Amino acid sequence: MDSRNTSAPSGAPSAVAGGRRPLRANPRPRVRPPAPAAHPAGVTHDNSRHTTRFTVIGNHLAQHRELSLLAMGLALHIQSLPTGARVDIKTLADRFPEGATRIAAGLRELETHGYLRRVRERTPGGRIVTRTISCNQPAAARHRTSAAPARAAAPVRAPRPQASPAHQADTAPTAPRKKRRPLPAVPQPGYSSPDLLRAATDLLAGLRVHDPRFLLSACDTSHLAPGVAAWLERDVPPDAVCHALTADLPPEGPRRPAALLAYRLTAQLPPPPPFRAPAAPEPVRHPLQNCDHCDRAFRAPEAGRCGECRPTRPTVNPATDEEPSEMPHRADPGVLIRP
Repeated sequence: MDSRNTSAPSGAPSAVAGGRRPLRANPRPRVRPPAPAAHPAGVTHDNSRHTTRFTVIGNHLAQHRELSLLAMGLALHIQSLPTGARVDIKTLADRFPEGATRIAAGLRELETHGYLRRVRERTPGGRIVTRTISCNQPAAARHRTSAAPARAAAPVRAPRPQASPAHQADTAPTAPRKKRRPLPAVPQPGYSSPDLLRAATDLLAGLRVHDPRFLLSACDTSHLAPGVAAWLERDVPPDAVCHALTADLPPEGPRRPAALLAYRLTAQLPPPPPFRAPAAPEPVRHPLQNCDHCDRAFRAPEAGRCGECRPTRPTVNPATDEEPSEMPHRADPGVLIRP
């Protein structure tokens, strides 16, 4: 009995028949394993997911074709700040190394492209403040503005967002301004003369003719008048005083004209004039008179007798108690002119 398994296939043909491999029914193409990828050119991102303290910035800002890099950085910084933070030019210039001029130019770029809006409003206290509104999607804001239905009535202002305590402190009514400091002291004249003070007051009142900025109040004029009188007392002409007070002003003009005048009256006070001895009075020349007794000419204030013809008062001799005979008085106040 044949013990072979008739269900088994007959012997497989030789692997090599005639020196050739048999063709497969479904041949597979040979695929070479991929070569290791080379490092791509350009930037490679190593990103991690943010969970806290992050700001979402759109590519329309990060890849803007017209904004400068400084403007993009300013927009990124402003959008990352909390509501109520100060974003004026001085604050940003203190925060970043760029100067105030470059920061102001960057803010104007953002305002031109809609990423920044500045609105001036009046506070309940009467102050006018500038509010800065940062917009992260200018296109969406323009779409909302254009899609809003036009109303015949006046538009209702949207409620203001709740400001932070720092912003509330900035917009709160300020405390009353401090009282202005008193004017500096001015030199005083050696003697008080109403005419001299009147001339000094007229000089101060006329300063506004030379420069309208020197329009002084009555209180400031009364304070400065003694100082001007001290200058006039030292033989300084009024024109020289006016020139010394109003010449060589600062380019921006005097912030407080009365204080500037008080300082100049004290700092530029000229020295007293040199001493001059009083001149001797000229001798008085009386008119010529004719003597009533001898008809001689002599000088005297009034007509009468000359010195030789004028009688003297008799004197009493204490030894004899007799009056001496009349003698002519030789002390003639006038000048005897003989013919």
